[in-house]
Amino acid sequence: MNLVDMKTTQQSFFNKIFLKFKPGTLKSKVVLQKSKKYASYSIVYYLLVLISFVFLYPIFYMITYSLMNVSDLVNPLINWIPSQLYIGNYIAAAQVLNFFPALLETLYVTAVPAIVQTAAASVIGYGFARFRIPGKKLLIALVLFTFVIPPQVTMIPQFLMYRDLGLIGSTLSFILPAMLGQGIRSTIFILIFYQFYRNVPKSLEEAAKIDGSNALGVFLFIAIPAVVPAFIISFLFSFVWYWNETTLASIFFGDSISTLLMRLQRFSILYERLRSADPNFQVGRHINEAINMAGTLLNILPLLIVYFFTQRWFVESIDRTGITGE
Repeated sequence: MNLVDMKTTQQSFFNKIFLKFKPGTLKSKVVLQKSKKYASYSIVYYLLVLISFVFLYPIFYMITYSLMNVSDLVNPLINWIPSQLYIGNYIAAAQVLNFFPALLETLYVTAVPAIVQTAAASVIGYGFARFRIPGKKLLIALVLFTFVIPPQVTMIPQFLMYRDLGLIGSTLSFILPAMLGQGIRSTIFILIFYQFYRNVPKSLEEAAKIDGSNALGVFLFIAIPAVVPAFIISFLFSFVWYWNETTLASIFFGDSISTLLMRLQRFSILYERLRSADPNFQVGRHINEAINMAGTLLNILPLLIVYFFTQRWFVESIDRTGITGE
């Protein structure tokens, strides 16, 4: 093949490629659409990785450092992966936190108010959504007003009232406000139920009333099964917020009840006290970062377990929360 034939062959090859992907042809449009689609996906995944890293970095940090012994902590060559998996930090942190008794107390002062608050918010939300009450708009405005007021403003009056009622040092200081719709962020749950009940078709309730059901029966057998996602969302959020509440717990419970987070606030003091009292309790001469990370991870471990078992219902509930008119 001479030089002229080679140039002719190359030119015909490039002409075929150009005609195949010529701007305006169907294949070029498909390729352009796919490239835009993949570029948008790449940007979305890149942003998701960055955002998830911000949230997951503290978890990775706690896990890796909680498994390091003292030599790994002082070794500048070890940053993320410990030389060996050391569980002594968890043993020490569990002894300092008095983990299992404190866990039972925390579950009691967290789960019971969360259940009571969810039940109360469902009743209040149903009343606002379905009954014609004189001054209902004013009551809804007052409910919203209680959410606007900072909790620091009402903290002292609440303490004085609970002291006069003899509720200081008792779990009733959490349960009674939740029962009356004034628990931790109860306004949000009331509004959630209010919106859910408004989206329930009234024809279902009217059909139940025609069949002879009363208002209580309609609420129990028609309204509640229709708003199960609202119950899941309200309970899980209420559970987490009661779990993380330490200010009100320390004021209202005093020394009678000590939750895991309350003990975590005094972790260093409790560790030094336990180490000085027990000569066999020798994880290190003093408390170090690894023991602190182990204690912190033990505090959030129950919440991670709860989310692990309820994530499917939680995600479905969040998804249905954004659907209106059904």
